[in-house]
Amino acid sequence: MQSDWVWLWVPITILAAALQTGRNAVQRGLTDELGTLGATQVRFVFGLPFACLFFLVAWVFGDIVRPSVSWLFLAFVLLGALSQIAATALMLAAMQMRDFVVVTVWTKTEPVQIALFGLIVLGEVLRWDTLLAICLATSGVVWMAWRPLGKINGQAVSVQPILLGLAAAAGFAVAAVGFRGAILALPEGNFLVRASWTLVCGLAIQASILAAYLMWQSPEVWRRCVNAWRISIWGGFLGAAASQAWFIGFALTTAANVRTLALVEVFFAQIVSRKLFQGRTTNREKIGMMLIVAGVGWLLWLQA
Repeated sequence: MQSDWVWLWVPITILAAALQTGRNAVQRGLTDELGTLGATQVRFVFGLPFACLFFLVAWVFGDIVRPSVSWLFLAFVLLGALSQIAATALMLAAMQMRDFVVVTVWTKTEPVQIALFGLIVLGEVLRWDTLLAICLATSGVVWMAWRPLGKINGQAVSVQPILLGLAAAAGFAVAAVGFRGAILALPEGNFLVRASWTLVCGLAIQASILAAYLMWQSPEVWRRCVNAWRISIWGGFLGAAASQAWFIGFALTTAANVRTLALVEVFFAQIVSRKLFQGRTTNREKIGMMLIVAGVGWLLWLQA
């Protein structure tokens, strides 16, 4: 059945990128009110109920008696869950220091790192032309994001948000490999059931850890998170829907393929930045987007 639906990873990845851009915008808006950690937990705590709903739908139509849990599955889920928490917090911290688009594109250096981690952890060897396509698309990201240190338009440019963005990319890369490993470790169920069950387990771990930590260390932040449920629930829904789409992609093809195509998120980030945060698209960014299009197009041609 999976082979019949393998092409689905392309439109589902584009959908995931759009949903994730919306979630990032919601989280950024919450950061000033809730702090970095408070805004980080929104996607997990408020996303878990939606993930459970997605799984119930997949389970009903998947004809599975009950989902299984093995030690290998739990190890991969834990790796993905913890890495994603760290990566999300790093990304939001970077967004407080720099333009929305700039931070987004630095986190999108993740595909090259995924190719490396996927080889080390899962033994997934990519063809040389696939690696070149990934590197071409990633070079567009680096070209867009690169700024010489010093001052631009009278404002100082710090290396700190760049380093935070790169560290977030590494965390997201490890998370993607971990979650794909968890999906592959499940012995039964179609791709939708395995993706949905992995998402539920991952979000349950993340929500439990962050909720417990906030109630223990920052009860006031936790109360503000609960009181801000009207906007937080949108961040949770968008986060769960985006993750559901990512996991379906991971179930159908390598994480490197999915996250390279996901570079189209840069275009969505441009739209959000211009509409909400008064960002501007420079000539450098336009050239970078052309490189991204070339790399992504090459990748899709190779997959076809």
